[in-house]
Amino acid sequence: MASGRSSQILLAFLLLTLTALLAPTDAIVSAENSVDVPVLGAIRANDRGVFEMMAMSWDQQASPAPMKTRWRGNVEFMTEYLDAMRTALKYAQSRTPEVRHTGTISIKGVAYVSTGTDGPSAGAVTCVGFIALLRGDPIRRGVAMTGTIQPDGRIGPVGAIPDKIRAASREGYRTVLVPQGQIHDSQWNLEKLGLELNVTVKEVGTIDEAYELMTDRKL
Repeated sequence: MASGRSSQILLAFLLLTLTALLAPTDAIVSAENSVDVPVLGAIRANDRGVFEMMAMSWDQQASPAPMKTRWRGNVEFMTEYLDAMRTALKYAQSRTPEVRHTGTISIKGVAYVSTGTDGPSAGAVTCVGFIALLRGDPIRRGVAMTGTIQPDGRIGPVGAIPDKIRAASREGYRTVLVPQGQIHDSQWNLEKLGLELNVTVKEVGTIDEAYELMTDRKL
């Protein structure tokens, strides 16, 4: 009888020890949100376009306050690009009032080779990424987007869209979102290109529309 009682005590002790060992790891996993954001770009004199990923993570810490961003990786983000990112983050924060906007967002640019990128055309997709990161929503694989971000959440026009669609197609993306009014443009025929590449091209006018298509969640 005493032996059985000792065995029960030992088993309980082992379970408590195991729980204590696992708890910190679980806490770390649940304390950090992360999303991967596809970025489409174009290079002059190259009609193939370029594809990059932004791996975003947020530590959800109480400091720094207000929230800061940290950039790293083998993609150098330049002035106009960074200005668009600031607009994107500001709008993302305005759409997530339930979230405490503190801690650090780490953004790692990943490309096949070290490169630099500039221009505002990834502002809209980055805004979707920021909102998904803050809300803890996943971004669907297979949907990419190009478009600028306006302070009120509207998505503005961009250039070289055919090149960007080609880049998305090479990476296996089957839906590309473009700014409202740019499918039918005198510079290109996106419907024809989409049929050739087996890519569905859709227009979006606002971050709300884009967010639902990229996450299956409503804002």
